[in-house]
Amino acid sequence: MPVFYRELSSSAQTAYAQLADAALVSQHARSVADLSGSFASKTVKGNKYWYYQYSEPSGKLRQVFVGPDTEAVNALVARKMQPSVAAELGRLSGAAVALGCAEVLPRHLRVIRRLAEYGFFGAGGVLVGTHAFLAYGNMLGVRWGDASRTQDIDFAHAGKNLSLALPSNIEVQTHDAIESLQMGLLPVSGLSGKSGATYLSPRDPAFRLDFLTTLRRGGAVPYEHPQLHVILQPLKFMEFSLVQVQQAVVFNSGDAVLVNVPHPARYALHKLLVYGEREGAFAAKSGKDLMQAASLLALFRERRKWEVEQAWADLLGRGRGWSSRVKRGISALDRQYPELEIKTWLRS
Repeated sequence: MPVFYRELSSSAQTAYAQLADAALVSQHARSVADLSGSFASKTVKGNKYWYYQYSEPSGKLRQVFVGPDTEAVNALVARKMQPSVAAELGRLSGAAVALGCAEVLPRHLRVIRRLAEYGFFGAGGVLVGTHAFLAYGNMLGVRWGDASRTQDIDFAHAGKNLSLALPSNIEVQTHDAIESLQMGLLPVSGLSGKSGATYLSPRDPAFRLDFLTTLRRGGAVPYEHPQLHVILQPLKFMEFSLVQVQQAVVFNSGDAVLVNVPHPARYALHKLLVYGEREGAFAAKSGKDLMQAASLLALFRERRKWEVEQAWADLLGRGRGWSSRVKRGISALDRQYPELEIKTWLRS
């Protein structure tokens, strides 16, 4: 019988819980100490003035006027010398990794961090794919038996289905965020002629970003989200994964980022839905789909069976097309991992 997961030590689980709490607090407690750059003073005609100087991603030095040398400005300058929230997150994430939690590759975390800084997740963006799967392990207190890695970073957003829930003043320059990384990621033009739903690195074509959304009435034609300022690729069944979105922390030994991820039970069933939809070059991902679904379902059957059963009832209630497709995935999973007895558990 395959080993789907191993229990993390109680110390590792505690370390992740502390990191998750700190990451959540950091969203509301960030200060000038967390900004990159430094204060500098100038004396003009006998009066002292403060400026904040920083370097743009291009390397160009910028200065912003802060104000005259007052008590309030001095307090702000002093605050810059205090430990930053980011430094504390780095310490906690290092401890979590050392104790056995799964970490994200540094360049992947760099992309996720930059999108978070630009407000992508605050505006409703969701991290999907294998990065979400790895995050689930830490969330649920386990280490997956297959330490699957991927070069892809998949992001999903509910697109127009979620845009009404966004404050009208939120604007996220997603494309600018990616460009500011200076990692050579370029938008790829699709069959529709629109570019931006996928970004590739010419130096490393296996490293890509995919921006996904739910399938809408207009079909599978990519479109630009008016607030995220990025082209989104509509996919079948994506809306199922974007119900009951959760928060998780992705991290490595030096940094941590709070992100949104799909509910893990829905993620598992979504993998079975898309199993039969894989075609051509994408069919190779079917094995990974089944492995991730099996790992999550094995864990949830042992610990939180009702959450899968609630998501399963919702899926079957969405119509014959949904149920027929998920049955193909269930049959494939049953052939690959018969010891799970998925057909006996999840009956239509």
